[in-house]
Amino acid sequence: MTIDERGLRYTFDDAWLVDGMRTPFVDYTGALAQVSPIDLGIKAARAAIDKAGVDPADIGTTIAGSMAQASFDAYMTPRHIGIYAGVPVARPAHLVQRICGTGIEAVLQAADMVEQERVDLALCVGTESMSRNPVAAYTHRSGFRMGQVEFKDFLWEALLDPAVSCTMGDTAENLARDYGISREEVDRYAARSFSRALAAQENGFLGGEIVPVVSEAFAVEGFNDRGIRLPRKVEAVEKDSHVRPSPYEVLAKIRPAFGGVQTGGNSSAVVDGAAASLVASKARAHRQGRAPLARILAGASVGVPPHIMGIGPAPAIRAVLDETGLSLDDIDRIEINEAFGAQILACIRELGLDEDKMNVNGGAIALGHPLGATGVRITTTLARELQRAGLRYGIASACIGGGQGIAVLIENPQAA
Repeated sequence: MTIDERGLRYTFDDAWLVDGMRTPFVDYTGALAQVSPIDLGIKAARAAIDKAGVDPADIGTTIAGSMAQASFDAYMTPRHIGIYAGVPVARPAHLVQRICGTGIEAVLQAADMVEQERVDLALCVGTESMSRNPVAAYTHRSGFRMGQVEFKDFLWEALLDPAVSCTMGDTAENLARDYGISREEVDRYAARSFSRALAAQENGFLGGEIVPVVSEAFAVEGFNDRGIRLPRKVEAVEKDSHVRPSPYEVLAKIRPAFGGVQTGGNSSAVVDGAAASLVASKARAHRQGRAPLARILAGASVGVPPHIMGIGPAPAIRAVLDETGLSLDDIDRIEINEAFGAQILACIRELGLDEDKMNVNGGAIALGHPLGATGVRITTTLARELQRAGLRYGIASACIGGGQGIAVLIENPQAA
């Protein structure tokens, strides 16, 4: 732990976010629907490595996360991403799973490994194919009676938390009731998310973290080629597909999805995509002759009641602030994953957040939420925004199904 001249306490002495990149986030059953999440992860990883200017041979470990077993080789997800991104075969890889907080968890685990000097450069990847979530039958290996064949839609069934008999949408409705959040408020928040994302797309900010996806092969010596194989007649995908003009008047006409304030227009978009970043020691980060994007200072994960899982960012952010001695007034930018509009508004009210500091380039309502990838995406986006605006501190956070929250605090080294 570092204690600076002001008495602030930082968990990590020497963990730096070098850079990051991602694929476009593309609507469910769209242009990336047939692409394995492993291939999406490889694409993002190679792009992040190229942008960071690091030699993949120097990467000491690969940490990857993905929720659904959306390809037959899903067991090998982190290993294949590392190998086909050029990480040496002798370097290990492992999978992390903290549902919507997976990407932040990967970044924090990488920071821990760098801090402990187990590696000095780590590859973090989050990837998800929502389109390829399987239709599954879990009990058929032991046989079934005539007429009792039963298949389940994994993507839909996974939204239910049987511990509290709540879908994820229900948990947002619970928060709407607890915090007195109206349908109009949720739709107006969603309209602003779309508006901010559209502006960030048009001014080129989002493009700075996106690598276009085209059909290509990834050749690594000693292994078969593995590449993204797009369906026929699909052109290169260059930008997020869900970002579009979505004024309040249009959103207000959409029917409720869970009997309350949440609709398909004011909830996170269901998309496919991957994101990757590099975490390193300061010496390693500067070896390429360029400054890293951000310093990773601290992180926290917490538990909350499952039936209001969406409030998780509030205690997670408080835990990070308590750990460091910072206050919310010290934080210049905040990224909270927009799982649901009511969930975000509940966090805003609980913490008393300044909305002008939060999700200033739009959030998951507009961009989409590929579960395992989101945390890597929002951490990288936050770091880039701090640099663009010349600001110092930022927090990225997410709620987590089952009742958790996670947050990471980063610092712009150019403003320190």
